[in-house]
Amino acid sequence: MPLSPTAYIFPIAGLLGIVATIYLARITLRNDPGPPEIVEVSKFIQEGAAIFLRREYRIMAVAAVFFAIVLLVALNVYVMLTFIVGAVTSVLAGYTGMSIATRANGRTTFAARHGPIRAFDVAFSGGSVLGMVAVSLGILGVSSVYLLFSLLRVVPDPLSVMTGYSLGASFAAIFARIGGGIFTKAADIGADLVGKVEVGIPEDDPRNPAVIADNVGDNVGDVAGMGADTYQSYVDTTIAALILGASATTSHGAPLGEEGLLFPLWILLAGMLGSVVGIAAVKVLAWREKLGPEALLRLGMVISGAVTLLGIWGLSHFYLRDLRAFFAAASGLIAGIVIGLITDYFTSGHPVDRIAASGESGAATLIITGLSVGLQSAVLPMLLLGLSMIAAFNAWGIYGISLSGVGLLSILGITLSMDAYGPIADNAGGIAEMTHQHPRIRQITDRLDAAGNTTAAIAKSFAVSATAAAALSLLTAYSEATHVKSLDIRDARVMAGLLIGGALPALVSSMTLTAVGRTAGVMVAEVRRQFREIAGLREGKVPPDYQRCIDIATRGALGQLLLPCLVAVLSPFAIVFTLGREALAGFLAGNLVTGVFLAIFMANAGGAWDNAKKLIEAGAYGGKRSLAHMSSGVGDTVGDPLKDTAGPTLNIVVELVAAVSLAFVPLFLRLVP
Repeated sequence: MPLSPTAYIFPIAGLLGIVATIYLARITLRNDPGPPEIVEVSKFIQEGAAIFLRREYRIMAVAAVFFAIVLLVALNVYVMLTFIVGAVTSVLAGYTGMSIATRANGRTTFAARHGPIRAFDVAFSGGSVLGMVAVSLGILGVSSVYLLFSLLRVVPDPLSVMTGYSLGASFAAIFARIGGGIFTKAADIGADLVGKVEVGIPEDDPRNPAVIADNVGDNVGDVAGMGADTYQSYVDTTIAALILGASATTSHGAPLGEEGLLFPLWILLAGMLGSVVGIAAVKVLAWREKLGPEALLRLGMVISGAVTLLGIWGLSHFYLRDLRAFFAAASGLIAGIVIGLITDYFTSGHPVDRIAASGESGAATLIITGLSVGLQSAVLPMLLLGLSMIAAFNAWGIYGISLSGVGLLSILGITLSMDAYGPIADNAGGIAEMTHQHPRIRQITDRLDAAGNTTAAIAKSFAVSATAAAALSLLTAYSEATHVKSLDIRDARVMAGLLIGGALPALVSSMTLTAVGRTAGVMVAEVRRQFREIAGLREGKVPPDYQRCIDIATRGALGQLLLPCLVAVLSPFAIVFTLGREALAGFLAGNLVTGVFLAIFMANAGGAWDNAKKLIEAGAYGGKRSLAHMSSGVGDTVGDPLKDTAGPTLNIVVELVAAVSLAFVPLFLRLVP
């Protein structure tokens, strides 16, 4: 399909987004890094995160080379090349965001000396780097690869090799998410169980040997991991929409042509503009001191959504000349924002108070109440996702479903900025504690951290919603490519695929939780050893061996991430070659439903337990050292690996199996009847 000059707008826009990212990074780094003690701790965190990622990327590179060879043999060299590009851009997005975040943390601590607004501005600017680099690289990468293959004409259809790009992004994301998730929670549990519970020292106390590893984990898990996770969703959904848009028709049955193919990219441009406006609005309104951090971040998301909706309406009316596209995309975007607000309620509203109150009866009742809140919190999001899918399908069939997913992901720039803000604020509080800053500094950073916990929960729910949209788009594209028009539940093989697909998220969750438990056990033993054997450590006369704990978390994470990765990558092949192409479609559907539900449940239950503990620590229900406080510590420890390891991993698994299935459709059509 020959392309008009307008197609070149998208890579140019992606490059402009990179320029905006560089600007945000520069204004973040222009802030004073602070006195030597703050710089030293911040540097420890930077170096620990960089070492972990370098070792993780080496393992990923070896696996990627092997998988690239498989693609070369099974498909062709062009799919292999796009796979490499997709993996590299995914890694680049996560690493760039983490690099700035680990430099913004100490600057946020020092900026708190000038008041909460200055500190908030530094933390949010640093977080916005991840949001902007992810969407910019996504638009730049997808559009450039498509344009390049359109111009070279080395393949009959450039879209046939784009699935490699999607697969590469998913491949990198599962390593980043699982490895980072195991690292961060093993370190967190080791620091809390021994330092806070057994020794009785404050959180982030410099005497705790695992405290630096804990802060490193926030960055490799919630910044680099989250960046790769949502970048995967962003490109997966876009590529699926491009594939479906190429064959979309008007209401009269005429082919849409280039307009249908490029419209998903136009939606992403509208979303990038909306995110820029939202980020700017948050920064401007912050200095007016009318709203608190939480309200500012929520308002930024709403402003971004409103600007994006207006842009999509204009594009639908003037470019596509069909408002069905607006209704389809708007259904996804509105559903994503509402799901975020629902998550906000369940993780910071009345349900959190209910969980905290139940802690007065002991840890068992607090755990039970938290589980019930988590399960309840997943019902409305699942309902909204279903309704938005129906609305999008009624608007424009399967093309409408793909546009719904693109619409939901269009404001990724602002939502990812909100998420990355959280670890920066959290690290800033840790650095304030470790460097013995004035109590007023810690009060400011604690307030910023509390807002970060809320926005992190919203971002996690958005990531799950994005996963559902991306996986549904990929499943739809797979069904179209393999000519699976419907799933016959009377077919035993299809039902077997559904059941096995539904069980896969549970299996992978079990593996990741087991990995966290094992690594945390080693971490706990090491922290106990240091307190027992290092004379003067409890009194603060000698420093602990931080590097030893970082090394334990690194080795534990990297040594146990391959098995769940292999299960996710190989499962589609096992299903299709034993049960057939229809059964694989059923497998993808079962994996989607169970994976999304469990991911929402785990993220919200963990977030609610975390905030219940913070509510008690603020003085509610007896405050610190009460029975409710001890109970909430147990709940938080249980919830942490759910919300930061097992739950986020399911985002990747749901999409990865769908991306693998779509990429290998040519092979399946040749070998499977």
